[in-house]
Amino acid sequence: MNVAFFDLDGTLLDGDTDILWGQVLSEHGVFDPETTAAFQSGYSSGNLDAEDFVARFLSPLSEHGEEACQPWLRELLEDHVFPSLRAEALERLEWHRQSGHELVLATATNEYLTSPIAEHLQIPHLLASPAEKVHDRYTGQPAGPACFRAEKLRYATDWLGRRGLEWGQVTSWFYSDSIHDLPLLEAVQNAVAVAPDEDLLSLATDRGWEIIAKQPMG
Repeated sequence: MNVAFFDLDGTLLDGDTDILWGQVLSEHGVFDPETTAAFQSGYSSGNLDAEDFVARFLSPLSEHGEEACQPWLRELLEDHVFPSLRAEALERLEWHRQSGHELVLATATNEYLTSPIAEHLQIPHLLASPAEKVHDRYTGQPAGPACFRAEKLRYATDWLGRRGLEWGQVTSWFYSDSIHDLPLLEAVQNAVAVAPDEDLLSLATDRGWEIIAKQPMG
C-alpha cells in the first residue's frame, strides 16, 4: 500500500487552525485572546502543553453548545481556512490522489475543527486530537491524548495496524512544516518538509529530505 500523511497547520494550511479559531471566537467575545497568545508562545518555544490547549480550544462547545458554535465554525472555515490553503501542498495532495494512494490528514488540532477540513479536501482518513461525542454531539471534552509529537506517530502506527500493516510493508510519505512532527517524519520512507520552521529546515537540509514551499529568508 502507498500512503501519504499530511499535517494541516503550516503545511496544507498557511496558518494555524487553532489560532484562527481563537481569533474568530475572540472577535465574537466568547473566548479569551490570552489563550491564543499563550498557544502561539508555547508552540514557538517548544513548551506547549498540548493536552491543555486541546481542552481549551474545545471548551466553547461545552460552554455554548455545538449548535451555537456552528456559525463560528463556518466563519472559520469559509473566511479563514479554505482561502488560506497552500497551493504547493494541494498540488502534492492531488498527485497522491491521482496516483491512487491512501490519504491521511494527521493533525494535532481537534477533530471538531478538522473533520470538515478533511471533508473539504476529500481526505478520507483523519488522525486528529479526539473530541468526545455523546449521542452524536460534541461535548467540548477531549477523548484521548493529543495527536502531537510522539502521539501523532502512535496514532499513525495504530491506523496502519488496524489494516494489518506495519511501516515496513507500506510506501509512505509525510508532509509537515514542524520539527514537532519529527517522530512521524523519521518513521516514513519519504519525509517532505513544507515551508519548514528553522529547526526542520536545518534538519531536512542535512538529511537530504525534499523541501517544498521554502519560506523566504529575512
